[in-house]
Amino acid sequence: MRYEPGRAGYLTSVDLDEVAGRLYALPPPEFTAAREAEARAAKEAGDVRLAREITRLRKPTVSAWAVNKAAREHPGALGELLELGEELRRAWREQDAGALAELTRRRGAVSGRVGRLVTEGAGLSAAAATEVDQTLDAAVVDADAAAQVRAGRLVRPLSYSGFAPAPEPAARAGSARSGAGQARASGTRASGTRASEVKESGAEQSGAVAAVAAGVKGSAAARRRAKVEDETARARARQEAEERRASQRQEAEAVHREWQEALAVAVQEHEERAGKVARLEQKLAKARRRLAESEQRLEVARREERHARHRLEG
Repeated sequence: MRYEPGRAGYLTSVDLDEVAGRLYALPPPEFTAAREAEARAAKEAGDVRLAREITRLRKPTVSAWAVNKAAREHPGALGELLELGEELRRAWREQDAGALAELTRRRGAVSGRVGRLVTEGAGLSAAAATEVDQTLDAAVVDADAAAQVRAGRLVRPLSYSGFAPAPEPAARAGSARSGAGQARASGTRASGTRASEVKESGAEQSGAVAAVAAGVKGSAAARRRAKVEDETARARARQEAEERRASQRQEAEAVHREWQEALAVAVQEHEERAGKVARLEQKLAKARRRLAESEQRLEVARREERHARHRLEG
């Protein structure tokens, strides 16, 4: 990504949200330099306050960056998980045991699929992958965590302890106080009914907690199975690649041996023919010397014959 400090129109086209969106889309090693460039651009454009706010943006951990990346690259899959979390929290508030059981079954499959999308190709360590799983679990059970994950600007991984979704204290507390006042006003005649309702509510809540707990365990088991399957697939791919390389090496060695043998035959044949050529060249040189001697004798004989003929004619 290329940043242009002091570019025209910077202040009119950029705010902190836009800058944060760009920065948290970057891999962690590129974050600090890009943040400094953005802060410098804002300062040179005259907005010192924006520059200070940019410098306060924290560099994300690797696991947080992976979740931020998924929020941008896989919004549909991540949105499915977050919507499932909303339904799960609603079912918990309504103490709908049937809905909780169904949602927890769906949760394992959806969480496993989204977890693989987040970690795929990110080069995460085992610890970082665990942090990704914890962040996704927190986003399912806690609305605030879900909003942070959806925004794609996490700085560190999230976590949530417990099986039940996070409570919503304002609405729930007011309802509880109102219910308590009405219960006290109803007098002793309602005490038996209230006790029965509390008992039934407790039973339903226990069942709901058990359902959510089973869902969490199922989700974790699904992720573990998926992780084992991925590791097994990678190991199988490595083994197949090694076998292909070994087979290719054997083929290459066989071809090399064949050409070594062909080379040896060609060298021997070349040496033999070169020897023949050398011997023929020696014979040719000797024959040329004899031819030259013959030519000299022929010339002498011709010259002497002419002289003898002239004397005879004279």
